[in-house]
Amino acid sequence: MNISVQQLLRKIEEELHEAKGNINEARIRERIYSIKSLCELILDEQVQPAAPNHTYIPKQPAYQAQPASIQQPKRLELEDEANGDSLFDF
Repeated sequence: MNISVQQLLRKIEEELHEAKGNINEARIRERIYSIKSLCELILDEQVQPAAPNHTYIPKQPAYQAQPASIQQPKRLELEDEANGDSLFDF
């Protein structure tokens, strides 16, 4: 079903009129949420292009390139009193 932007705008006006004429805060919020939803419908309708006849496969972003090789740091020379590679080896 295709709903025109003009029909949605008329519905927004109706919801706004209902919100202005109501003193109950909860009912006003309901109307405002309705208006928000209608606005989102209009914006989504205008943003989405017509569906293409083929499947679109996006290219991989450049930032996903292979990482550069990581060089290991030079191993420290240990004194004769050291027991191993760990700082906790005494």
